[in-house]
Amino acid sequence: MSEEKEIKVKSLQKALEILGCFVEKQPLGVTEISEKMGLYKSNVHNILMTFKAMDYLEQDPETGKFSLGTAVFTLSRALKESLTITKVVLPYMHQIAKEAGELIYLAIPHEDEVVYLEAVYPEGQMLPGRSVTGERSKMYCTSVGKVILSQMPDEEVEEILSREKIPYTDYTITDKEKLWEEVKNARRDGYAVDNMENTFGVKCVGVPLMNHMGKVEGAISISTPSLRMDDEKRDIFVQILKRYANEIQKRL
Repeated sequence: MSEEKEIKVKSLQKALEILGCFVEKQPLGVTEISEKMGLYKSNVHNILMTFKAMDYLEQDPETGKFSLGTAVFTLSRALKESLTITKVVLPYMHQIAKEAGELIYLAIPHEDEVVYLEAVYPEGQMLPGRSVTGERSKMYCTSVGKVILSQMPDEEVEEILSREKIPYTDYTITDKEKLWEEVKNARRDGYAVDNMENTFGVKCVGVPLMNHMGKVEGAISISTPSLRMDDEKRDIFVQILKRYANEIQKRL
């Protein structure tokens, strides 16, 4: 699925790998990163201070630990605004949120994960849970991920589903054959469900977004506390999502 990538500047690679540590956890200190990366503390310190000078990291004056800085946010915002799918889908997400009365997500595929680009709450509401905009989740335990898998070639699906799978909740499906059934059902029905598989107490239903070439670009989903999504409500949400997805796909 992913092509071989040649790394030409090893020092830059190492610096960016250090910056990538902050995706998993914040704040971080020199010692933590040094042990995680297997690097000398002096080298880690110099890289961190360089990122700090460029506003990619901020340092707590009391603990000395580092967190992501404003320059990262600026880059993230620029990337998000440059993506055609975000420009096209966001207005529809507000309409879906208003009609469904629930939290709406937009996600795109990245290797065996999905990256959340946008999250829209119903107007005037802040629902339980937190926004995961900019974060990543595994495909196998999310509605957006499973429905994206349903639109991919079998060999790519097989490769992804053969990778190690972590049970994030008691409801996470980690058996490959059962996940294949989920993918096949999503192909047949045009939607996928996350039944508290990624976050306990939260259910989601998602549909794919296809471009004019018939290639999957991403997916949108409705996320709600589990008690608010029974089978009847799920079917209503599916109808809403499919209706808007049809309009969105005319513009992708």
